[in-house]
Amino acid sequence: MSILNNDVLYLIFKEFRNDKKSLFSCLSVNKTWSEIIISILWINPWKYLKRGNEKILSNVIISHISDKSSERPLFNYISLCKHLNLNEIERIFYTHIQFEKIKNDIFNLFINQNTKYTHLYIPRKFDYEIHLIPEAKNCFSEIEFLSCDASIDENILIGLAEICKSIKELELFVQMDNYNYGITKLIENQNKLFKIHFIIKYTRNDNSFWKVFKSSLFKHTNTIKYFKLTEKSMERNFQKICILELGGNFSNMTLNSVEDLSIPFLRILKARDAPVKFLTNLIESSNGYLVEINIYYINILLTQKIDNNKIIQTIYQNCSNLKYLRLLFKSSNILELEKLLINCKYLDGLYIDTNLGTMDWKNLFNILTESSPISLFKFKFHFSYELPNLEYIKLFFDNWKGRHPMLLQFLQTGRMIKEYNDLIEKYKSEGVVKKFHYEEYSGDYFDEFEWIKVKKNY
Repeated sequence: MSILNNDVLYLIFKEFRNDKKSLFSCLSVNKTWSEIIISILWINPWKYLKRGNEKILSNVIISHISDKSSERPLFNYISLCKHLNLNEIERIFYTHIQFEKIKNDIFNLFINQNTKYTHLYIPRKFDYEIHLIPEAKNCFSEIEFLSCDASIDENILIGLAEICKSIKELELFVQMDNYNYGITKLIENQNKLFKIHFIIKYTRNDNSFWKVFKSSLFKHTNTIKYFKLTEKSMERNFQKICILELGGNFSNMTLNSVEDLSIPFLRILKARDAPVKFLTNLIESSNGYLVEINIYYINILLTQKIDNNKIIQTIYQNCSNLKYLRLLFKSSNILELEKLLINCKYLDGLYIDTNLGTMDWKNLFNILTESSPISLFKFKFHFSYELPNLEYIKLFFDNWKGRHPMLLQFLQTGRMIKEYNDLIEKYKSEGVVKKFHYEEYSGDYFDEFEWIKVKKNY
């Protein structure tokens, strides 16, 4: 029975893994609770590390290699780890005067016969050959996530390629001309590669490398379902992708490179600063599977003087199952937005970005109340300039009465005016607005399609 109770407690506490304050408050209840919570916190201790507390964590780590039994910790914390973050280890020991002397001890401490990691993070220009540590084969045999920089020692990647063959998610940083053929070997050796995230910046063309690199990827065209890319052309070979994220400078992408691109099973599309032709082609080829579209920071619309009505039309003509949409809107898009609301009957959340200037808010709010499908009740508005007239918001709320209480967020550069807060509080008390959150815009605090979120305490 005690084992069952511990298992139940573990599942309960695990639900609070993102709430450091609550977990810490339960540590001193009793020994059983303490052991369970510590086992959760040390799965990924780097996650809870706040700036300024590095010395505390470094002392705990060093205590494991102390020669004095009196200085040894009560728990073998290292054996609980599932995330080995070499970035954080180098950072917290960066100013430690004896780090070079104890470096071998630190790496040997983490790479041991009793620990199996699922996540591995390797910093830039890393040259410590961790794959040669005898216990590495055991420690890294079950790695599912790897984040690394192409500037690390090529031999390390080749060595890891022989050990890590079950990587599902790969996050790769490439800058300047740090081409590393070891990464191609690592990719080729995987059996379960599912998610790829390439952060590629300031690269010079090296056709020989990219040819080998793409060849290593093509082996996984049937398994890769999530593709996130910056600043390189999208490959036509990955037609079974379900989630596609594009971020970076795609403004130089030629139309010839995207005209026949087709991703027929695409369900989630997230794009930053991508060409209109590219976006509409992707949406048209999705065969109605798209349920989430997030298109943001499209300054290209300004530079090319292209009206984004074409994108809106493409969405409502091809995405009848759409649930979430973030898009830039202007006053000239309101009529097309009305058609989108009528055709996308499963729309649940709408993020309206207005950073192109003024908006006809009265007309927009009228369209939202008259044409929104029954399913739509989550709204997020990004105001680049002044807030809408108070009377227009009041009219919006009045016309919404009798519908599903809305979840509402305002994002703006500047402070919320008291009169707006008072008005929203009034309609919250009347049941028109269920939840409201205001954020001074400096990058989204919430995820794009997240309307309720508990603040993290770290």
